[in-house]
Amino acid sequence: MASAAFHQAGVALQSRGYFSNCCLDQENGIASIRSISKGIKLDITLTRRETYCSRRRRVAVTQASASHSTTVPDPVLSPSSGTPSDSKKKSNEAALILIRHGESMWNEKNLFTGCVDVPLTEKGVEEAIEAGKRISNIPVDMIYTSSLIRAQMTAMLAMTEHRRKKVPIILHDENEQARAWSQIFSEDTKKQCIPVVTAWQLNERMYGELQGLNKQETADRYGTKQVHVWRRSYDTPPPNGESLEMCAERAVAYFTEFIQPQLLSGKNVMIAAHGNSLRSIIMYLDKLTSQEVISLELSTGIPMLYIFKEGRFIRRGSPVAPTEASVYAYTKSLAQYRQKLDEKLQS
Repeated sequence: MASAAFHQAGVALQSRGYFSNCCLDQENGIASIRSISKGIKLDITLTRRETYCSRRRRVAVTQASASHSTTVPDPVLSPSSGTPSDSKKKSNEAALILIRHGESMWNEKNLFTGCVDVPLTEKGVEEAIEAGKRISNIPVDMIYTSSLIRAQMTAMLAMTEHRRKKVPIILHDENEQARAWSQIFSEDTKKQCIPVVTAWQLNERMYGELQGLNKQETADRYGTKQVHVWRRSYDTPPPNGESLEMCAERAVAYFTEFIQPQLLSGKNVMIAAHGNSLRSIIMYLDKLTSQEVISLELSTGIPMLYIFKEGRFIRRGSPVAPTEASVYAYTKSLAQYRQKLDEKLQS
């Protein structure tokens, strides 16, 4: 089953051209990176006219606002007849699901990956599917992923296991033609879709000159202590790369500007991203210090659940399995959602 899913995912994603993209592909104009002196200033220019300059904490985003305000009502909680829902009240709580992508082909080879666009292994596909089973009873209204294929594959494969069987649809706002060509003209179909927003700000930390190098060989060459500093310190970047602090600047800025407002409006959000970008966001959610975050380890393919309520993020850990009712009794609304889901699917 996992092998078939991996093959199907690979064919589908290749057909959309994802494997051909690379976050650092200068020829395709996707990104240009320039290192200046010891400060390691990164000037990144993308085709979507987004720029990020580390250290200065400057973020300019010119994405279409519609991609961050799409409302997709859940048929479990609102009528499916096409008539407007009787209740438009904002929820006083929302679920936030964080998933680190499954094992990638370079994870398997023990290579520094960073922003190189590498797909999942068969094991990574299985991890993504298992993650989907763990969150199969939690409502999802919006999905955010990085621009890298391993995170996108993880999100898509996870949603194949969700009991609502909604279809995740990647929003394309690159230009007017992309927006026009990807429109959905059926309101009923829209209700059965989940918008997926891809953002380079959620990409893995850019590992600079370490990208593509074997981790053990790099440790043998530069020393285990030096490599540990590059990998686990908060403010020391690898040569011509990003530190965790620099990664946190872009990831947290994006989270607070675009994702947190969705949670405030009562939408349930899933983020499929990477070890360092998610560590950065968790640092913000849990108010961790720079010393606490460097020891934070995230397993591949294991979802984490937060409840956003009254302006606070409450960490609930990882859902254990679809059959564990207690996981979804953390809040009254999640328990009610699962009950309505059971009733609807049994009717």
